[in-house]
Amino acid sequence: MKRTMIVASTLLLGAGAVMAQQEIAVQQDKLMRSQAKSLYTVIQKMTKGDIPYNQKQVDEAIANLEADVAKIAKTFEVNPKQDVVDATYGSSPKVWQQKADFDSKIPPVQKAIAEVKGKIKDVASLKAAYTSINDRCSDCHETYRLKLK
Repeated sequence: MKRTMIVASTLLLGAGAVMAQQEIAVQQDKLMRSQAKSLYTVIQKMTKGDIPYNQKQVDEAIANLEADVAKIAKTFEVNPKQDVVDATYGSSPKVWQQKADFDSKIPPVQKAIAEVKGKIKDVASLKAAYTSINDRCSDCHETYRLKLK
């Protein structure tokens, strides 16, 4: 009886740990998706003319990017050692192997956002802002993001 309870407890603890790891991966994925929505679904589409220029949406997207980028270091403190089920992209193990370098990529993105915040007034200035921010995001993605599918 004791053995059965010990085995059951161990299995429950293991299942709980797997669920906790998946939750961390999901939080990381949600944060990156939120940034992608602001940068690609709003800003990039406006620069391409896929959606009309809308100052309110631009300001909201920049504010969301600013808030989300500030969360990256904290959100990526723990390596979940697994990817989100059916995700297209995931985090490279290099994030945690080279954590100081990973974290050093965040301030340039924050700086790029700060430099354009409040200065975007039309499609031309939006295009310049997009390029500046996206280039800094790509600096990290090239090393620390994996295409899973």
